[in-house]
Amino acid sequence: MRGRSDVGFSADWLALREPADHAARDAGLLRQAAAAAGPAPVILDLGCGTGSTVRALSPHLPEGARWRLVDNDPELLERAASAAGAHAQTYRLDLADLEALPLEGVTLVTASALLDLMPEAWVRKLAARLGVPFYAALSYDGRMSWRPADPRDEAITHAFNRHQRSDKGMGAALGPDAAPVAATIFADAGFDVLRAPSDWQLGTGSAPLQAELLAGIAAAAAEVGDAQAEAWGAARIKAAPDTLCQIGHGDMLALPGNAAREAADAGA
Repeated sequence: MRGRSDVGFSADWLALREPADHAARDAGLLRQAAAAAGPAPVILDLGCGTGSTVRALSPHLPEGARWRLVDNDPELLERAASAAGAHAQTYRLDLADLEALPLEGVTLVTASALLDLMPEAWVRKLAARLGVPFYAALSYDGRMSWRPADPRDEAITHAFNRHQRSDKGMGAALGPDAAPVAATIFADAGFDVLRAPSDWQLGTGSAPLQAELLAGIAAAAAEVGDAQAEAWGAARIKAAPDTLCQIGHGDMLALPGNAAREAADAGA
């Protein structure tokens, strides 16, 4: 989605999208992820941004939960550390280097709006490295719809999805295939995988977010050669105050061994 630079995000975009993200996260999987982190959580957040995952999970965690925050942007790391409080450590790392991740003692690994940017090989390496629960939220799944509809919507969605599968800096990204592919990879690696939809539902009061989103979709569709993208984007942005929008996302919780039932019971 718009605001991403390779595997990065702008702080303004992250702030704009956070309310929609928090509303969209599946509440059941969120609680189960918090329970899976255990009584003394040490959580490694990949691509932490400004700390949206910290803010989403923290109300469900025991006091004193520790965070290890990973990003390649020092400004975002500073903001995330502020959100996580005194028990946070920051790591300015390139996510391409999975061997550099500070996994020792970690009880839960998290990532939000990240897997769709990554290539399949990266997800496979991550699954092979992890022996703890992995909570991946808000992976874009290729579905977009607006009311009222525009006859160009379907073609723009297809063009945008082609762009999402392009190289974001580490090879061809999974894009809208991220959620099902990641679920299969983690299941094959011996994890019990739980999934749930986490669609954005953007109403008429979300015009600023819709406008920024639409600008990004139109630009991406134009990059892959859709000649109507610019006009479509301009028309949709103009209509945003009167438009309802749904953007498909999915959440996943991968639990090692037979922990899925225990986490489900704890998070119920």
